[in-house]
Amino acid sequence: MTDIQERLFALRDPAYRDFTLPLLPDLAPERMIGVRMPAMRALAKELYRAGGYEDFLVSLPHAYHEENCLHAFLIGEIGDFARCIAETERFLPFLDNWSVCDTLKPKCFLKNRAALLLRIPAWLASGETYTVRFGIEMLMSHFLDGDFRPAYLDWVAGVRSEEYYVRMMVAWYFATALAKQYEAALPYLEQQRLERWTHNKTIQKAVESYRVSDARKAYLKTLKRKKED
Repeated sequence: MTDIQERLFALRDPAYRDFTLPLLPDLAPERMIGVRMPAMRALAKELYRAGGYEDFLVSLPHAYHEENCLHAFLIGEIGDFARCIAETERFLPFLDNWSVCDTLKPKCFLKNRAALLLRIPAWLASGETYTVRFGIEMLMSHFLDGDFRPAYLDWVAGVRSEEYYVRMMVAWYFATALAKQYEAALPYLEQQRLERWTHNKTIQKAVESYRVSDARKAYLKTLKRKKED
């Protein structure tokens, strides 16, 4: 057992493991230690400050889910964009569930959006479930406010996948777009530019959002598609 694995097992919480396993149905139970996210985030900060974690970042694939989460948190701490994006792209092929994917949120991307944007089309076109999901999440997190461009909606609408975790992220993206860029996003529903399941899931998530007005929610409900549509 490696030093980092020993650190993770020392933080083990069996009750949390039992709670989390059903949320990750594609993860083999023996790969789950059962460590809470705040504990892993704190460990990542400690390791990053101390240094000497570089071997861990190249020792892929990891044996445990929590090692992947810790890896994502460590990448999130890297301040140099060139190094951070290189580590991100090395790690993307090893993402194997939504939890690790959604944990990967590099802080330095906030100040390097123009450079980040150049990488996103390749992620969306990769055909790899969690690389595509990550690319959509980056558009959702960084390009639905001041840096928004209507073309980005086309990028996401153009993603076609039978994978649940990709389709759900497309819906999440468009529901968020309806909250932040309503006039630009609405035609994608009015013109039925998303496949039916994603279309209806987008409406569901938008209706559940506190950021969408009641009047808009009422209208969105009228756009729900039936099976024969």
